[in-house]
Amino acid sequence: MSDGLPSKQTVNAVGGRLQAREVAVGTRLWTLNGSRAAQTTVTDVSAVKARAAVEVVTSHAAFTVSRGLLLAAPGGWIRAEEAMGRTIAWTHARKLCRERLTFRMGYAFGYFVGATCADGTVGRNYVSLVVNDEAFASRYARSLTEATGLAARLQPVTRPSGYLSREVQGFRVRVVSSYLADALRQYAGGDAHHMRQAFPRVVLRNREVFDGFLDGYADGDGCRAKNWAGRTLVSANVPFLVDLAQIIGARFTPSKRGLASHLVLVDRWAARSTFRPEQHDADPVEAGWVTVEAVRPRPAPGKPFTVYGYRLRPHPAFLVNGHLVRAAA
Repeated sequence: MSDGLPSKQTVNAVGGRLQAREVAVGTRLWTLNGSRAAQTTVTDVSAVKARAAVEVVTSHAAFTVSRGLLLAAPGGWIRAEEAMGRTIAWTHARKLCRERLTFRMGYAFGYFVGATCADGTVGRNYVSLVVNDEAFASRYARSLTEATGLAARLQPVTRPSGYLSREVQGFRVRVVSSYLADALRQYAGGDAHHMRQAFPRVVLRNREVFDGFLDGYADGDGCRAKNWAGRTLVSANVPFLVDLAQIIGARFTPSKRGLASHLVLVDRWAARSTFRPEQHDADPVEAGWVTVEAVRPRPAPGKPFTVYGYRLRPHPAFLVNGHLVRAAA
C-alpha cells in the first residue's frame, strides 16, 4: 500500500492527535459516517518509501499526503494531486472529542426547545436562559436535564431593567455543550437569534413533543387569557409565527405597525386536525465541505519519505486535520 501519510503528519485519533508513525493496529481513528462523526479501528499498518508527496491546503488547514491518497468529494473520491479547486469533505477537528448527547424525544425536549426559542441564548458552546420567574427557570432546568442528560441548576442573578431603571433579581440556567448549541442552531435554521430563527420543525415529531414546545414557548413569550380558554403568543419574528399558525390551524395577521405580532392559541386547537407529524433528525450535522485552495509538490529532502498506510474497519476512511481521506482500493 503506497497511498498514505508521511511519518510526521498527524491524524485525528480518538483521544487526541497522533503522528502517522505512531498509529498501530488497534488504534481508533475518527471518520465520517454520512453527516456524523464516527470511529473506526486500524486493522493493518504498512510502511513504504516514497520520493514525493503533496501538501493540500484548504481554508481550514494544510496536510501532507501521498499523491495518490483519495479525498472525499461530492461526486466520489479524487486523488490528492488532482484536488486543486475541488470541494472535499471536512469536519471541525476540535469538536471530535466533545461529548455527544442522546436526546430523549418527549414532552421535556419540546418544552426545552420552545423555552429556548422564546427566551434562551445559544452561544458558541453553551445554552442559557435568564428570566425573572423562578418557577419558569425551574421547569426549564428540569426539562433540559430530562431531554439531554446534562446537569442543569438555577443560579440567582441580577440584571438591569430598562423599564424600572434599576437592577432586578432573576434566575439563570446555563449548560456548556457545543453539541447542544450546534443542534439548537440547526433547529433554528442556522441562526439562533430570536428575530431570525426559523421555526424548529424537529418538534413536530409527535403531539407529545409539540405540546411541550407550545408550553415552553408560551411560558417565555405568551400569556394565559382571562376571558377565554387559550393563550396569546407574542413575537416580532413574523415568519416564525406564520409557520406556527399553519400548524395549529389559526388565523394570523402580522402587526402593521412594525411592533410585535400576536398569535392566538386556543386550548382546543387540536380539534382542527391540522397537526401533521414530521420526522427530523435531532442530532446536529457534523460533516461539511471545504474548497482546496492549493496543492503543492513536496519532494523528499535527501532521503525518501516513509509513507504509512492503514486498513480499517468498519469504515475504510479516516480524518487528517478534519479532512476525510482513504487509500485506493
